[in-house]
Amino acid sequence: MKGQKSAVLVARSSVFGLLHTISRWQVLHRERQMLAGMSDDALKDIGLSRIDVEQEIHRHFWEDPLRK
Repeated sequence: MKGQKSAVLVARSSVFGLLHTISRWQVLHRERQMLAGMSDDALKDIGLSRIDVEQEIHRHFWEDPLRK
């Protein structure tokens, strides 16, 4: 009985971890698309260059510079 509960908890945490990863990927993908669509002047206003955006677009979703 006790072993079954811990197996359920492990499965549940794995599912929540997967859902969190998918959600994180969706948010990052949407933000990167928005950055890519910005004009060079708008990027300059926020302190980014087109090269910065290109580097961010090609970054893997698991590479989180803020370590969230």
